[in-house]
Amino acid sequence: MHTIFSKKAAAIVEEIIVKANTTLSSGYSVENAYQTIRERILSGDLQAGQWLRESDLAQSIGVSRTPVREALRRLSAEGLVLHERNRGVQVQSWSTKDLDEVFGLRSLLEPWGAALAANCGTVDLDYLTRNTDDMEVATNQNKLDVVQLTEVNNLFHRTILEASGNDHLRSIVNSIIQVPLVRRTFAYYKPESLRRSVVHHRELVHALQARDAVWAEATMRAHIHAGWAEIRHKGRSGLNVEGFGEI
Repeated sequence: MHTIFSKKAAAIVEEIIVKANTTLSSGYSVENAYQTIRERILSGDLQAGQWLRESDLAQSIGVSRTPVREALRRLSAEGLVLHERNRGVQVQSWSTKDLDEVFGLRSLLEPWGAALAANCGTVDLDYLTRNTDDMEVATNQNKLDVVQLTEVNNLFHRTILEASGNDHLRSIVNSIIQVPLVRRTFAYYKPESLRRSVVHHRELVHALQARDAVWAEATMRAHIHAGWAEIRHKGRSGLNVEGFGEI
């Protein structure tokens, strides 16, 4: 009886291990597919309006179609791809009107968040200062690292929103700026525009340090308006602004 029980127990344990490993492997495959496709969209390798085939993506990434399908669902929820019934999935396109609306909302919500953060006085000023230093270094490189610049910039904005103490505001803004955060946005920036962004970030740090809500709000609003003005200027110059995201 003891031998039979041991064999059954061993079989059960082995089954649990196999299922766990399969789940971990599946989870890794989905995450790998998600990160890879997202990277290609944000870098511009997969362009706005481009149709995506699960089989092609699966082959290029080295996974089955199932994790690719799940990855595309996540990307659809983020607004990076669009599912069209009976047609498939394509990289989301955004018109100038769409982005006008997005930046209009941001120009109302994020300045308010900056004002709240100034009043709360809990924002990590040391981190924001280091972050701004990193952004300044990134903008002064001979070859612009748009990946690093975008990540540093997004973390700066996210830190201020988190310090606002308003979880609903943070959630709303995060949903708005899930409009494709395409890294090539910074690639179109003139050097003086990049330096202006750094100056705005430094001024925001000073306003938050002074706990001056009016100053912080005004600086954040000017920062957002300046970023959108840069993109609109590129649009008037004949460059395609579809798919552009946060500055």
